[in-house]
Amino acid sequence: MPIDYSKWKDIEISDDEDDTHPNIDTPSLFRWRHQARVDRMGEFEKNKSETKESLDKSQRQLNDLKNKLKASDDESEKKKVEADIEKLEKQFSEWKKKESELEKQEKLAPWNCDTICREGFSKTTVNKLPDKKKELSEEERLDHSQKFMDKYKSEIEKFGYYSNWDDSKEYLLANKHLACEDTANYLTYWCVNLQMEEKNGLMKQVAHQTIVMQYILELAKTMEVPPIACVPSFFTKIKTCDAKYMEGFNSELKAFIARIERRSKEKTDKLMAEIEAEEREKRLGPGGLDPQEVYEELPAELQNCFDTKDIGKLQEVLTTMKPDEAQIWLKKCIDSGLWVPGPSDDTEDAPPPPEE
Repeated sequence: MPIDYSKWKDIEISDDEDDTHPNIDTPSLFRWRHQARVDRMGEFEKNKSETKESLDKSQRQLNDLKNKLKASDDESEKKKVEADIEKLEKQFSEWKKKESELEKQEKLAPWNCDTICREGFSKTTVNKLPDKKKELSEEERLDHSQKFMDKYKSEIEKFGYYSNWDDSKEYLLANKHLACEDTANYLTYWCVNLQMEEKNGLMKQVAHQTIVMQYILELAKTMEVPPIACVPSFFTKIKTCDAKYMEGFNSELKAFIARIERRSKEKTDKLMAEIEAEEREKRLGPGGLDPQEVYEELPAELQNCFDTKDIGKLQEVLTTMKPDEAQIWLKKCIDSGLWVPGPSDDTEDAPPPPEE
C-alpha cells in the first residue's frame, strides 16, 4: 500500500515561528497565540463531549419508549408513545448529524505542536534476571560470601547506620553492588554481635536496615528481576504505603529483633560455657578432680580448716571422723590438688600442709 502523505500537507505552524515587530512584546504574543489555540481546542472537545452525551441520552430514551410501546395495550397510550418516539428519532438524527460534522472537522483540522505527536502505544519492559550461572558448591559459596563481606564491610556498615528512607535509597542506587544477599547476611551477623556487646540501640537500627534489604530481595524474587531494579519501587511503596503494609513491615522487624536477641543469648551462653569448661580444665588436680567442686562438697568444718589454713584443726577434725570417711575426704583433696602431700609423707593419712 502506498503511503498517504496528504495528512502532513496542512500542519499549523508553531506559535513562535512568525517574525514580529520590534515594538511588540514577542514572548507575550507567543503565549497569547498558544493559549488562544488551546482554548479553541478545549471548546471543541467540550462540544464533542456534550454531543456524544446527548446522543447516548436520546438512544436510551428511544429504547425505553419502544419497550413501553410493546408492553402497552391501550390504543390512546400507544399513539402518544408513537408521537414521542417520532419526536425523539428526529432529535436523535440531528445529534447524529452534528456528531458526523464534528468528526469531519476534527479530521480536517490542521496539526499543530500539541497534536502532531501523540502516543500510539506504550510498552513497559521489565528486566529479567540474567541466565543462571554455574551452581557453586557450599564451600565456594561461603568463600565468595566471605570475600564480599571483607571487601565491602565499611560500605555495608555505612548503610546500616542510615535511618532515612531517601538516604537509604540514594545510597543503594549509588552502590548497586550492595543490593544482594551477602549484604543482608553481614547485617544479620552484625546485629548478633552488637546485641552480644549490649549495644541494643544500634542493634535495632541495623536490624531495621536488614529488614529493608530482605524486603528488596524478596521483591526481586517475586518479580524475577535483579535486586537493584526493585530499589526505587520498594522505597516508593514503603513511603506511600497504607497502615496495613507498614504494620506488616514493623511486625517483621519486631520478630527479627526477637530472633537476634534469642540467638545472641544462645551464643553468649555457649561462649560462657566454653570459657568455664576451659577454666575448669586448668583447675583440675592430679587425680582429675576440680578443687572448687571438691571444696563445695566438703563438710563445713573441713572447709573452715582450708579457709584458715589451720593444720592442727584439720588433724583434729579428721580424727573425729570415721577412718573410712576421713580417708575419702583426704583422697579427694589430694586428687583435686586442693592439698599437695609433702616429700616426707609416707601415707595419705598424714594431712599435708595447706596449699598457698
